[in-house]
Amino acid sequence: MIRNMFPSAFFALALLLTPATANAQSDNNTARGIITNQLEAFIARDFDLAYSFASDNIKQIFPTVEQFMAMVEGGYLPVLRPGNYAFGNTDNLSEGRIKQDLLIRAPDGSDWTAIYYMQRQPDGSWKIDAVNLRKGAAGMT
Repeated sequence: MIRNMFPSAFFALALLLTPATANAQSDNNTARGIITNQLEAFIARDFDLAYSFASDNIKQIFPTVEQFMAMVEGGYLPVLRPGNYAFGNTDNLSEGRIKQDLLIRAPDGSDWTAIYYMQRQPDGSWKIDAVNLRKGAAGMT
């Protein structure tokens, strides 16, 4: 009898987890799309568009496109002018927060990992809330 209950219980648990997994995957895909859109805006030198992907928190710290771009140009050159790039690990940190790794080849040929922190905004949209940049690709020694 216990044997017969296990498949039913497993199936019921799978049904309960599927919507959450599907929602998380949808959110992760949305986050990747936003990061891609910002990178493409940087490449196209459409800085107003690039700024539009920043969270409200970032916009409070850098209230103008000019201030935002001064920050990006001063410390995020691999993000501003990426060569090749590829998405790495994704972590759903908590409700409304995602951490997304991005592996970047900089214009000088060096490898970098940009760790994007995405935040769901009050209107339900996803925005880039922070980026930590470190030299070397994730997983390299």
